Amino acid sequence: MNRAEAIKQLLLAEFSPEELQVTDDSWQHAGHTGAKESGGGHFSIQIKSSHFNGLSRMQCHRQIYQALQTLFPAEIHALSIKAEGTSPSA
Repeated sequence: MNRAEAIKQLLLAEFSPEELQVTDDSWQHAGHTGAKESGGGHFSIQIKSSHFNGLSRMQCHRQIYQALQTLFPAEIHALSIKAEGTSPSA
């Protein structure tokens, strides 16, 4: 399983999202010192889940980092996250 698929599987299991997109952006950071040291890649995540209803952006990000903690730093060096809830007020 590749890194993006591993991320996707963990997020699906944790948040049962209505929408989920995981993009490997590592190619944009080729030669980046921190990524070379850790061996992990750069990823963008777009996720929409009822688990994020009523939470702040920081709370959503913390939950995502918690769900993916086993992949840092060997598989993930950096994340760009866009997370939202499913309720109209989220």
